Amino acid sequence: MSDSEPLTGEALALDLVNTRPAGGDGRVDLLATAQQLSDWLEREAYRLPGEVSGAAPTRGDLAPVHAVRTHIETVVRALLAGTKPPASALRGLTEAQRAAPSVRELGWDGATVTAVSRRTGPFGDRLAALLADAAADLFTDPAIGRLKECEAGDCVMVFLPSHPRRRWCSPTRCGNRARVARHYRRHNSAD
Repeated sequence: MSDSEPLTGEALALDLVNTRPAGGDGRVDLLATAQQLSDWLEREAYRLPGEVSGAAPTRGDLAPVHAVRTHIETVVRALLAGTKPPASALRGLTEAQRAAPSVRELGWDGATVTAVSRRTGPFGDRLAALLADAAADLFTDPAIGRLKECEAGDCVMVFLPSHPRRRWCSPTRCGNRARVARHYRRHNSAD
């Protein structure tokens, strides 16, 4: 995995926030193009409903996804700081859900009545609503109290540690860099 690939494996809402890592010239947007969004959706396909996975996003689909990402990150940063999330960010996530509400579509499978949740509207709005739903699930989960930011000085990634001693977003990205830097400091200060 390179620094130009999104970090995945966290809660879906955190994976979305983590598509804006720190780069040499500030934050980098790993979802700046429709193709990058498509690639990210492919990486996340195992947890996305069929109506979203396999879709071909367009440039017009980026704005609602970026808006939801900004609202999620605003709430995440407030929670990390131990402060109240801004009402505008919470309202923005609610509005994203309203833009493409989920409707339980009833059907018949030949033996029983079925109900499948579906969203209507432009793809970008449907995806943004799904991501806002994921954020609502995350922010109301008691596990949110474990939320952390990577301890590497040049990293802005966030995660929910499965182990209380986890300090870095990734053992291969930031963990290795931190260990190498610590080794270098120890051996150069001994000279």
